[in-house]
Amino acid sequence: MTEIERFALDYLPVILFLGLGVILSLLFIIGAAILAPSNPDPEKNSAYECGFNAFDDARMKFDVRFYLVAILFIIFDLEVAFLFPWAVSLGTIGVFGFWSMVVFLGVLTVGFIYEWRRGALEWE
Repeated sequence: MTEIERFALDYLPVILFLGLGVILSLLFIIGAAILAPSNPDPEKNSAYECGFNAFDDARMKFDVRFYLVAILFIIFDLEVAFLFPWAVSLGTIGVFGFWSMVVFLGVLTVGFIYEWRRGALEWE
């Protein structure tokens, strides 16, 4: 058996799973397009946001606190995402890897406490 055949045999379940997923997705999309009733009216096609109709221009200015909270969320969300590969490889990286992550989480906690005390997370 050649190396390519062995590679294909090893990844056959993954290839079958992906192929089945693509086929089912296409079947559901095509089935919904064929079978679903379509009777749009102006009310269904109107913009709707947060439980009430749109009342102003979409290009209106937002409060800067909205952007601050959004950026802080993205930063902390991405930093916490580093925990997943660390947790998977914890057995191989040893004590140094453990304490490196403890320092990382300490810096993350200090930054979070600083933002909390400065009121960056308050929405008045």
